Amino acid sequence: MFFFFKPTYVFDKVTDITAEFLHKKHIKGLMLDLDNTLTTHNNPVVPKSSLDWIDSMKRAGISLMIVSNNHAPRVTPFAEQLGIDFVCEGAKPLTIGYSRAIKRMGLERREVAAVGDQIFTDVLGSNMKGVRSIFVFPIKPEESLPFRFKRACEKPFLPEFPNK
Repeated sequence: MFFFFKPTYVFDKVTDITAEFLHKKHIKGLMLDLDNTLTTHNNPVVPKSSLDWIDSMKRAGISLMIVSNNHAPRVTPFAEQLGIDFVCEGAKPLTIGYSRAIKRMGLERREVAAVGDQIFTDVLGSNMKGVRSIFVFPIKPEESLPFRFKRACEKPFLPEFPNK
């Protein structure tokens, strides 16, 4: 049961994931979480590091799609800035958002991985879908009480250190 909370791969941050690593693992597409993975929580500005990383993934032929539990008004402007498609209201850890994204990407489950910073949504959801999970540590800790509580509950499941 606890294996559902264990990520397949671990990186410090999303920009540490390289196209070379993905090619070696036969990963052709990434489903990307938004908040605290590509930018800080509720930040409408795309960091240059995320823009550069997205561009490098596109140049390497990696298909990209945001899968977020956020509503369209949050996700749409961000996805437009990045020039990538998205699934909003993904209902993670349920698998419906991942199913929609995989279908729209035109790839097989074995060809994609999901990237995110939360064990109980991103890792659990992708593992339940049968998709490889890539855990990245949050860009910045959230300060709200619900997030602090969730992060405290995740601690026993957090990986020790990233792949290098």
